[in-house]
Amino acid sequence: MLDLFWAFFKIGLFTLGGGYDMIAQVRETIVEKKQWMTEEELVQMLAIAESTPGPIAINMATYVGYKQKGVIGSVFATTGVVLPSLVIVYVISLFLDAFMALRPVAWAFAGIKCAVAFLILRAGYGLLKKLPRKVLPMSMFVIVMGIMLALELFAVSFSSVFLILAGGLIGIVAYGILGRKKEGGK
Repeated sequence: MLDLFWAFFKIGLFTLGGGYDMIAQVRETIVEKKQWMTEEELVQMLAIAESTPGPIAINMATYVGYKQKGVIGSVFATTGVVLPSLVIVYVISLFLDAFMALRPVAWAFAGIKCAVAFLILRAGYGLLKKLPRKVLPMSMFVIVMGIMLALELFAVSFSSVFLILAGGLIGIVAYGILGRKKEGGK
């Protein structure tokens, strides 16, 4: 239990910018170092964590903790990932105005934004490399990427939840139909 807590505490402590930039650290810790999951299980966990309500970091920690040690494991892992942010935000809130007025702090946050953007791109690239090289997944990737770029270029406010739900529906229909055709062909 303490191993789960400590692993996610370190992930929560050293990740700035949100859950998406945490993916690379979760992969390194969970798949490579601890070997609590395989790459395939990580991709499935990310799909579940992204499609369920709540912050992705908490969903990931809860999932891994539950997979390792059941409900109590999910409590330890979730507490571990949340605690650093809770403490840091509380301390910063005590001195927020004075803290943000410091030029080095503003400069640091400008640099942190760049680093976070890189971490998110690195995690996305890692997931893209693991995407099955089949027609349906690659087509869905290209279509979703095109839609997201078009929405950004035309400044259209659109929830990515709908794209996730549409992807799930397309997957059910496409793999359901493909699965039936394969079963009927045997």
